[in-house]
Amino acid sequence: MSERPQNDDPDPTEASDEQAEAATGLPRAPGPDRAEDTPGPDLAVIEAGSRTLRAQAGPPQGDGVPARPADPEVDRVLRAVEEELAGRWGETKLDPSVQRIVALLDILGTPQRAYPAIHITGTNGKTSTARMIEALLAAFDLRTGRYTSPHVQSVTERISLDGSPISAERFIETYRDIAPYVEMVDAQQEYRLSFFEVLTAMAFAAFADAPVDVAVVEVGMGGTWDATNVIDGSVAVVTPIALDHTDRLGDTPEQIAVEKSGIIKKDATVVLAQQPVDAASVLLKRAVEVDATVAREGMEFGVLSREVAVGGQMLTLRGLGGEYPEIFLPLYGAYQAHNAAVALAAVEAFFGVGSDHARTLDIETIRTAFAAVASPGRMEVVRRSPTVVLDAAHNPAGARAAAEAVTEAFGFSRLVGVVGASADKDVRGFLEAFEPIFAEVVVTRNSSHRAMDADALAAVAVEVFGAERVQVEPRLDDALEAAITLAEEEGEFSGAGVLVTGSVITVGEARLLLGRG
Repeated sequence: MSERPQNDDPDPTEASDEQAEAATGLPRAPGPDRAEDTPGPDLAVIEAGSRTLRAQAGPPQGDGVPARPADPEVDRVLRAVEEELAGRWGETKLDPSVQRIVALLDILGTPQRAYPAIHITGTNGKTSTARMIEALLAAFDLRTGRYTSPHVQSVTERISLDGSPISAERFIETYRDIAPYVEMVDAQQEYRLSFFEVLTAMAFAAFADAPVDVAVVEVGMGGTWDATNVIDGSVAVVTPIALDHTDRLGDTPEQIAVEKSGIIKKDATVVLAQQPVDAASVLLKRAVEVDATVAREGMEFGVLSREVAVGGQMLTLRGLGGEYPEIFLPLYGAYQAHNAAVALAAVEAFFGVGSDHARTLDIETIRTAFAAVASPGRMEVVRRSPTVVLDAAHNPAGARAAAEAVTEAFGFSRLVGVVGASADKDVRGFLEAFEPIFAEVVVTRNSSHRAMDADALAAVAVEVFGAERVQVEPRLDDALEAAITLAEEEGEFSGAGVLVTGSVITVGEARLLLGRG
């Protein structure tokens, strides 16, 4: 990737990516430089939620998604930090260089060198895989740090210690600790550090300060020029590659794989999920060039069997050291089973299984770890009667996986979709993946200024579904009410359901409206 920074917005400091521009997960206050934005849903509605929806949703579940701080003063300071971060470049404005993040980390004493790391890239499944890897490592009594993106509701989700997001107080403290050094680097560089670069430095500093035994680090976008690529992961994981961010990473799996292969370092072990043939060729070539060891799904490891179970699925996995039977995974969909196989192989590789010695890890420890995994916003049930499921799929490949998973796991007699997508995605391909399973679709928009206008989204939806199957509700709370009403028309015992999808921001705001977080 060789393009210079993209300056298509009037203000080059404005955050602009779904992963960053709403660092609070909520609409930013309008200002003179925000005139081009379409106003999002009312802030109070998003934060408080619809009383009707909240009353019916049931009690919040423990899922690792933090609520706003209870202390008003802490909340005020956290919002101030979020606003400062949101004022920086978002991930879609790229200067293909790690020069700035290297400069900052050098001043901070290279905290990313203080612990070994497992580095994860790919198009879909990165966060779920990272959560599984984290759970497995923790089950073997290792202290973990996890850095993932984007967040579902709170920016503090991105940095986790010992399986839980860092507290608001610690997030603020970490930011304040590095802020003077961020300003120094800003003054020395042609472009200020981006939102993602500052958060990456915060994560690496927090991990060193903890200290952690191992860091699980998810790439933000691509690989080669990603801010996380200053680490030398002893294990590099590549989840399935598909078309996304094509204007920045390339418009074929092969081109995208070139960018993502940049995380494969000398003498590392590379754990490859099933890939398109041309993408796999690129990744294998890179591994040969740097003398990395390769473990391939379907060859050295994989899913031997899976069956739907109450609350998830029962798996038999083949790892690098042998078979692991009777693994209960409380997540839905074949893709999560494959993520589990990848996560297991990554942890085995980290412990030297398959190279230094051939043996399985303790089976009971593995079972316990997988049974405790959660992945908020990924085929997540947030209410019953009718059942409402959230899934953060946002590209055609993710949509196909979600459509397959919801059909297999729930068998709804009638499924109503709520879709709020970003304007820069392949919306037609996304909708086409859901057309066979959605009886009706309610199109809407989230609070992001990158969100596709509801009427524009409806125009595409009408071409895919037909006018009689499409309803437009510009406000997300109204869209949820409309979809639930449509599902309820089938009757209390009909087995109708609602799937909310299209964007991580859409899912995050739906969680708030439905009383989660």
